[in-house]
Amino acid sequence: MDLIKPQPLGLRHVVAMPWPGRGHINPMLNLCKRLVRRDPNLIVTVVVTEEWLGFIGSDPKPNRIHFATLPNLIPSALVRANDFISFVDAVFTRLEEPFEQLLDRLSCPPPNAIIADTHIIWAVRVGTKRNIPVASFWTTSATILSLFIHSDLLASHGHFPVEPSESKLDEIVDYIPGLSPTRVRDLQISHGYCHEIFNAFKKSFGELFKAKYLLFPSAYELEPKAIDFFTSKFDFPVYATGPLIPFEDISVGNDGNEPDYIQWLDEQPESSVLYISQGSFLSVSEAQMEEIVVGVREVGVRFLWVARESDLKLKESLKGSSGVVVSWCHQLRVLCHKAVGGFWTHCGFNSTLEGIYSGVPMLAFPVSWDQFLNAKLIVDEWRVGMRIERKKKTELLIVSDEIKELVKRFMDGESEDGKEMRKRVCDLSEICRVAVAESGSSDADIDAFIKDITKIV
Repeated sequence: MDLIKPQPLGLRHVVAMPWPGRGHINPMLNLCKRLVRRDPNLIVTVVVTEEWLGFIGSDPKPNRIHFATLPNLIPSALVRANDFISFVDAVFTRLEEPFEQLLDRLSCPPPNAIIADTHIIWAVRVGTKRNIPVASFWTTSATILSLFIHSDLLASHGHFPVEPSESKLDEIVDYIPGLSPTRVRDLQISHGYCHEIFNAFKKSFGELFKAKYLLFPSAYELEPKAIDFFTSKFDFPVYATGPLIPFEDISVGNDGNEPDYIQWLDEQPESSVLYISQGSFLSVSEAQMEEIVVGVREVGVRFLWVARESDLKLKESLKGSSGVVVSWCHQLRVLCHKAVGGFWTHCGFNSTLEGIYSGVPMLAFPVSWDQFLNAKLIVDEWRVGMRIERKKKTELLIVSDEIKELVKRFMDGESEDGKEMRKRVCDLSEICRVAVAESGSSDADIDAFIKDITKIV
């Protein structure tokens, strides 16, 4: 059912079309919240599948954000990882027609603009047909988008594709605009499963050039070289609107009904807890997970581990340890808690931005796709974290002893390295908070984008 209500005259209207995945819907919703909070005359219709409305429809949101639905014509989000390439193809081919039919049903006022995830390849086509400007919203780093649109440069240098066994994996890529010198192995799109995903999404990078605006979820100060490149490349406006994380939704309960995990954190010493999250989509092998569990258990560090569906098994494995396992938590609120001193992360970009905003150093353990380049940003560019990787490149797994040693070193806030890392992440946190504050760089870009799409002079 479409939750669309007639609106009073004088309001301006934006339609938002996210990619149907948690890591894409969350930043789109955070962008929409920032837009309506900045412009009291703006309403937003967020378009999701019926399945996704069931997942997020009851979440708190401002009054001027409404949901409309497309039928469930694509594989369920619960099984999309089983055949992700087919899932991509379904989004590309099955949702355009129902989206157009939905636009026909929308009540007044007509849309001033469509904000569409860059991967929704038919959005610009639909907008052009209806004379509605389309803003392309790229939900990960500007740095990796530059890498993606320069795959031809990678190919001309023999770095795309490459086989995992080739020595080329240790060669340095130093010719991509906005990307500092990087090992081929840290790019990931050049081989294996990530190469398959890139080929599936490749069409969307070509469509990007036909948009009227480009939006990033990052703060300009985090990726100035990459964002400057896009600003100079395109003849349409480019806006850095982030960090697009739910910092405005953090609430501290005063009624004594705090979640158990917050109550537990309240009892822990300052900066003593390692928060562990491996994301909600792809995960590590069972054998690797066993090594991680043993390493974390044996190092003896306090931890809060969010494990979603596997929490019962994990709880059993970690029984008697110095931490707790939960199936869900408010991640940003946890990261901002004074007891948390480190963040073990899969390096999804939303989580990366939350870690930086919170001023918490990160232990980078990427699994797939853009996460490897995000890990490089965390460890080598911003220098606010450490990387979990095999010491012996011939081994398939990172063994528990390596994990134990690294976690112990990472959580040592009194070492010189630990102090420097924590100082840098606190500095970056302050930069991000200034960017989203009144007259900050992201705040100004939000205002400029609203003026563009609502034709305010």
